[in-house]
Amino acid sequence: MKIKVGDQVKVIAGKEKGKEGKVIKTLKNEEKVVIEGLNKIKKHLKPRYTGQNGTIEEVEAPIHVSNVKKIEETQKTKKAKTTSKKSEKKAS
Repeated sequence: MKIKVGDQVKVIAGKEKGKEGKVIKTLKNEEKVVIEGLNKIKKHLKPRYTGQNGTIEEVEAPIHVSNVKKIEETQKTKKAKTTSKKSEKKAS
C-alpha cells in the first residue's frame, strides 16, 4: 500500500468525493485507510455501568484505498527542499 499515516489524500469516489484530509490510520490487511474528519458514522454504545446512559458517538469509518488519491507536494515545497540540499552540500 502506497499511502502511509500522515499523508494528505483526496477522496475520488463515494459520498465524500472531492474532500481532502490527513490519514490517521491504515488497515493494511483490509486495504483501508481512516481519514481525519471524513466518512463519519454514528456508533451506538451500551452503558458500561448500571445507572449510566448509553451514548451515540461519531467516529471516522475506514475508506478503501482505491477510493483515495495521494496529494502530491506543491512545486514550491519541492524546489525549497532541493535548494536546501544543495546549500548543505556546499557548506560541507
